Amino acid sequence: MNVLSVLRVGLLALATLIGGISMASAADGTISIRIVKAGFVIGGSAGDGVLTFQGRKYPLSVGGLSYGFTFGASETRFHGTVKNIRRPSDVSGVYAQGGAGAAFGKGAQVVVLTNQSGAILELSGEQKGVIVSLDLSGLALSLK
Repeated sequence: MNVLSVLRVGLLALATLIGGISMASAADGTISIRIVKAGFVIGGSAGDGVLTFQGRKYPLSVGGLSYGFTFGASETRFHGTVKNIRRPSDVSGVYAQGGAGAAFGKGAQVVVLTNQSGAILELSGEQKGVIVSLDLSGLALSLK
């Protein structure tokens, strides 16, 4: 019985060490993206951006679709951080979001999104244009 307790403690310590190493190797970066969105029921978005990670800049492509009530057009410029990435390609993927919103003229936006790799985008920015939406959206980021 005592051997099992020692074995459990040893396995727990090993799991903690491996988890700590995994989290320690994750890093943060900064990101700037520009998204142009337009639609009437079905909407689309496109744009570009730059990821700065470990002192290097990586160009990004932005695309996406939305379905639901969408009417109008807008341009949003986001700046923020990318957390929990180990390499630049971890930022690539689909960031899903459902929601409602409206912008008339200028408006501030703040959003936190996560992709399938665990990358976390914390973005803030300004939206210009006239758009009203109640939709399900998907935003896809990829390295150019």
